[in-house]
Amino acid sequence: MHNSHLNTMKKAKSCLFLVLGLLIVSSSSMDAKKKSAYHTGNYRNLLKEAGYKQKDIDKKVNDVYAALFESKGDHQIYFEVGDSMGYVSDVKNRDARTEGLSYGLMVAVQLNKKDVFDRIWRWSKKYAQHQDGPSKGYFAWSIEPKSGRMNSSGSASDGELYFVTALLFASNRWGNDTGINYYKEARFILDNMWAKDGTNGIMPFINMEHKQINFTPDRGGNGYTDPSYHLPAFFEIWAEYAKDGHEQFYRDCADSSRAYLQRTVDPITGLNAERSQYSGAPQGRNTLFGFDSWRVPMNITMDYLWYGKDKAFQTDYANRIQKFFRSQGVETFLDQYNMDGTTPTRPMSATNYKKMKHSIGLVTTVTATQLINGKKGNLDFVNHLWTLKHEPYDDGYFDAYYDGLLYLFGLMHLSGKYQIITPDFHK
Repeated sequence: MHNSHLNTMKKAKSCLFLVLGLLIVSSSSMDAKKKSAYHTGNYRNLLKEAGYKQKDIDKKVNDVYAALFESKGDHQIYFEVGDSMGYVSDVKNRDARTEGLSYGLMVAVQLNKKDVFDRIWRWSKKYAQHQDGPSKGYFAWSIEPKSGRMNSSGSASDGELYFVTALLFASNRWGNDTGINYYKEARFILDNMWAKDGTNGIMPFINMEHKQINFTPDRGGNGYTDPSYHLPAFFEIWAEYAKDGHEQFYRDCADSSRAYLQRTVDPITGLNAERSQYSGAPQGRNTLFGFDSWRVPMNITMDYLWYGKDKAFQTDYANRIQKFFRSQGVETFLDQYNMDGTTPTRPMSATNYKKMKHSIGLVTTVTATQLINGKKGNLDFVNHLWTLKHEPYDDGYFDAYYDGLLYLFGLMHLSGKYQIITPDFHK
């Protein structure tokens, strides 16, 4: 046979194998997606798999919720106002933040606490949301709780992200005819975002060029982002339930966030900076894996569980970050690192407390990544978290708010109680 014919046949075989390989990979990817909670409605209860009894799991989640939202002690972060309102406070900083207010809404809708949800929403709408002006629809990120005065009229984009998603879930769970039209309120935020064009320096809270959430929706903050703000799963929820004509854009944002997260975490340690450029590179000198950064492991885990569209990276990421924190000691790792895993010489302080700690908030988010492991995965983080208590540290520092909310979110994920809320919930 002529050499040219042989070469042609070899090329044809190579092409055939390439096509078959792509088909196998594509089929495998589709199978992974179909096993996600979006398709199955099933949520893994890793605490039960680890051998803990369901009644004890339920009690732990309920006790943590009660300490934060129902107690009157040191753990209290939720405060009722009059007959119809309430707010979540960053107690140690003596303010109410859109971060905590929107987290409170998400906790309430997930755990079916309608009265708490409605109270927080009414308070947020009355005191935090701009009802007119250039920032119409957006929220002031910090409020003085007792007076309702805005400490800062500017917005932090993660608050809007959570507000919209929680409202869409509330619409699905409770409908829109029980006193608050949750869907209308979600659309009010989104529609006003789409109306922003930079007038008076106010931008959409999504950078339209990069299709990524920005740090703040103004000219300065629109130029970069915060890795912990990236929740691809939430954009998928918007594409499904916002029904505002921007469905493909939101799906593109979800994919853009997934690609960004691959670029922004360290290839060895899995750690990420506090702030970054849209390319994933650290923003200026913000190279520390600090307090905001704690949320990234749980956000990536959520996207893995809910949609499963980036499982290869997410599995590798979970292995990386677990390996790093194991190397620091499961029961002793600190709450701040340089991205390369070295100890920072100038760590961030928390309310004048400068000593780094083995913080329950970070322990919880790292533990959540064990949901990405196979069923026979190591459960060392899970077992350690189960024994931890949310209590003051040796130096007297105690954070009911941030540590507490991340702890509660993590327990909800680990017990299968943090779910995509579909319209079937109220039928």
